[in-house]
Amino acid sequence: MLKLSVSLMRRPGRCAVSLLAAAVLSMGMPLSYAQVNLPALGDSVSQDLDLGTERRIGEQVMRQIRPDPDFLEDPLLLEYLQSIWGPLVTTAKQLGNIGDETSERFAWEVFLVRDRSINAFALPGGYVGVHLGLIAMTGSADELASVLAHELSHVTQRHIARRMAGDSRNSMLALAGLVAGLIVASRTHSTDVANAAIVGSQAAAAQASLSFSRDMEREADRVGFTVMNQAGYSPAGMYSMFDRMEQANHLMDSGAYPYLRSHPLTTERIGDARLRMGTIDYERPVGSAEHALMAARAKVLMDARAEAWTALQNLDAGARDQQTKASAENKGYEQLAARYAGALASIKMRDFARAENALRSAELTLKLMGQDPKAERMLRYLRAELNQARGQAADGYAALKPLAGERSRPLLIQKAQLARVDTNPATVREAAEALQTYVSLNPMDPLAWAELGQLWSKLDQPLRAVRAQGEERAAMGDLNGAIDRFRSGLRQSRGRDADQVEAAVIDARLRSLLYERRQLLAEMYPRGAPPGAELP
Repeated sequence: MLKLSVSLMRRPGRCAVSLLAAAVLSMGMPLSYAQVNLPALGDSVSQDLDLGTERRIGEQVMRQIRPDPDFLEDPLLLEYLQSIWGPLVTTAKQLGNIGDETSERFAWEVFLVRDRSINAFALPGGYVGVHLGLIAMTGSADELASVLAHELSHVTQRHIARRMAGDSRNSMLALAGLVAGLIVASRTHSTDVANAAIVGSQAAAAQASLSFSRDMEREADRVGFTVMNQAGYSPAGMYSMFDRMEQANHLMDSGAYPYLRSHPLTTERIGDARLRMGTIDYERPVGSAEHALMAARAKVLMDARAEAWTALQNLDAGARDQQTKASAENKGYEQLAARYAGALASIKMRDFARAENALRSAELTLKLMGQDPKAERMLRYLRAELNQARGQAADGYAALKPLAGERSRPLLIQKAQLARVDTNPATVREAAEALQTYVSLNPMDPLAWAELGQLWSKLDQPLRAVRAQGEERAAMGDLNGAIDRFRSGLRQSRGRDADQVEAAVIDARLRSLLYERRQLLAEMYPRGAPPGAELP
């Protein structure tokens, strides 16, 4: 396990999420916390680490993760991931795996990490991170659901609390301190500092947890299988995912597959997955056009290097040249995905002519495959994205017009992004007001606040813009940054022509955030915060 921690630090300045994973490993906890049956409430686990404390630790860790550039906010991918995650959480509640108190206190939030590695992990308080590399390698929603159900099962029985109950209570503070130290190391591009932090941690505890975690992983497989099966996903999904990961393990072992180390693929576990399917014959779950497109999107976004995008452009060209008959398994999804990836990669490369050709090929491929509203929707969003990159807002709106009836976050965000390149003040204001209504109901959406801030700036509304910037920082958990922005807004509000209603809102929010920061500092320093103390 410690070997994995060090391998994650080979590239200086890695994503804070990978650093966090290394921190968790070095403190004697598997990357995805393993699963066992929990004792009843009131036992030593609950006494050592109550639900509220675990949630607060999770929030503290997420405050370190969200500002990182590799914490990905892609509305379409996140919506798709949540469409799989949501039914699993609902089913876990129905099965009694999630009690009423845990349901209310934990976040039950899934998030994306811009990373090529095949990985997923659970954090304290009900947070689950998924690397784009994992999504890109799956062939169906059933396979992805098997991983999410496994991670969910680690959370539902509070394995973090059980692991911590075996250590001292100071382990929680040590974890938070180690995470902060590693993030500082990543920002200074110092591999030596990060490796020293890892190696200097509780290596003996990490080694002791390794053998224990394998038993818990098997338990997570069993509980996760029940959850995904009851949620309506194919029982073959877990075995199929194991099969893919085993093949990946044979192909390479250079650190790109951390999930295979923290979730050891033993013959016993693979056999157990097959036995749980019963007497039914195994057939790899057939994917869908929607999943193929989302996997292709993950493949483009997981690696922002120009050479990676060029390779995806060439992959699309190969798909057009082959024009081979689709196999029964993929039903042409590979060609569709290759063309989607080629179009998106070309957009990122600002090669708009090539993007247009690839997108038209994708639209033609889908038409020949037959009607598929979900896939058609994804292609409409891609066309809007292309028009946005071209600065053609009107064409982007036209592409989205058939989706006008849906009330979704991706549609709202995409229209706001189109409004940023729009020259018509009326449509820009319409997008801003729609987004303002949305954030009033969903105040913890940093991407929405960020887009809103840009729109208010475009409309020459400086107070509203600075307030949106402050709310964006607050939603990310950066209270220090939020307070700075609101203080700036308060100074601007003293001007003669300032909007006094907006000034009053800024003043009230500043007071609220200052109080929240004092409360957090009081928790961090029970004996009194030193002068000038700030949140990490």
